[in-house]
Amino acid sequence: MPDPDADALLVERAKRGDTRAFEMLVVKYQRRIERLISRMVRDADLVQDVAQESFIRAYRALPQFRGESAFYTWLYRIAVNTAKKTLVELKRDIVVSESTLIIGDDGEETSRVGTELSDGETPEAVLASKEVAAAVNAAIEALSEDLRQAITLREIEGLSYEEIAEVMNCPIGTVRSRIFRAREAIATRLRPLLDTREGERW
Repeated sequence: MPDPDADALLVERAKRGDTRAFEMLVVKYQRRIERLISRMVRDADLVQDVAQESFIRAYRALPQFRGESAFYTWLYRIAVNTAKKTLVELKRDIVVSESTLIIGDDGEETSRVGTELSDGETPEAVLASKEVAAAVNAAIEALSEDLRQAITLREIEGLSYEEIAEVMNCPIGTVRSRIFRAREAIATRLRPLLDTREGERW
């Protein structure tokens, strides 16, 4: 997870007019923001534009940032709102993109597709894994916008319930409800593949 203390120092420097400090924040969070936006925006060509607009808005709003929440949750909220605004203007639906990526030990995202089988993996196991990933992706895409955002921020971005409440501008109880409902919907899709009983999750 990001280092809030380091962010706070950079934010204070940026507030004092140190543009290099803000550039360092951009470098630090650009991939995270683009990844978040890519799960909301279907058009890949728009992702970088929306990310750039998000950082521009954050820079302009920096004097109003009081540090009451972590900088990255504040930035995530700006990115989510910017993506929503863009999609409303273009009258496009918010969807989740392919989520068949895994995050390696170095924090880099890599795709399982086309990689060599690891020890103990069989072609059948890989196929089953792909089927489960496809089912999860389909279930997420079928969720409402609010449920999709909540489960993405929790399970993919790793934010806490408190941070998600900050990003989505809603009570923490609402966040818990949305994540519970999203997980239930995904579990329903996965039961036929994983042979789980009702009430059990993957």
